[in-house]
Amino acid sequence: MEDRADLQRAQLLQSILPSPRSFGGVTELPLLSHWCQFHQTSGLADTGRDGHPKVGNFLPDTGLPRRMWAGSRIEFLAPIHAGAALKKVCSVKAITPKEGASGKLCFVTVSHDISADGETVIREEQDLVYRAEPGDETAYPPRRVDPPQGAQFEDVISSDPVMLFRFSALTFNSHRIHYDREYAVEVERHEGLVVHGPLIATLLFDLLGRNTGWNRLRHFAFRAVSPLYDIRPFEISGKLDGGKATLWAHTRAGGLAMKAEAEFA
Repeated sequence: MEDRADLQRAQLLQSILPSPRSFGGVTELPLLSHWCQFHQTSGLADTGRDGHPKVGNFLPDTGLPRRMWAGSRIEFLAPIHAGAALKKVCSVKAITPKEGASGKLCFVTVSHDISADGETVIREEQDLVYRAEPGDETAYPPRRVDPPQGAQFEDVISSDPVMLFRFSALTFNSHRIHYDREYAVEVERHEGLVVHGPLIATLLFDLLGRNTGWNRLRHFAFRAVSPLYDIRPFEISGKLDGGKATLWAHTRAGGLAMKAEAEFA
């Protein structure tokens, strides 16, 4: 895929965050805003029931209809500047069937190598998880995992349909679990609209930056544990250990939803 680095998309992303930053006179795109580039413009005839592009072309057909972005591991090699010619090469690296508490699963790992004006700037591996159709049970049975302890900084996030819409629009993500409540609840049996995994990761990254002075990162990784919904606030927290940081998102009741790790350059 090819694109042109668009600083405006990165600036629009700030409108979603608790304390939007100003980028007046800056040409370097903030980290993680590469998720706002490379819009995949599949025609409506080429989208599936869930609003995503149909599987079977690039992404494999696992036979499991429900999919979610379960995590990423990202290396930041060099900055991206506005106007740079971008190229992304994507590869399916692994397909791993599993059995989980809620039935059959399949994890698909996809690598993304991104270059700007011919220089490799980002390497990312994304883990996508596919699930079977839900039965009479809820889509995601409660899974209580305790979050880390010793938070040094934290915040409370009240997500809502406007926040989810804006992130879907900026990333051109038409997955219906993020904006179609009837589909999310009645078809995929979620409790409400699902907060995007990469949006939670962006909020964790923003929390880290606001509390550490926006030092440059070398590596960032996140893993989703359980979904968060727009129907109730959630908390984000973090702590530092030398040149590394541990970040996590959890429900107000204390259940871990996402854990992330960052390494400073």
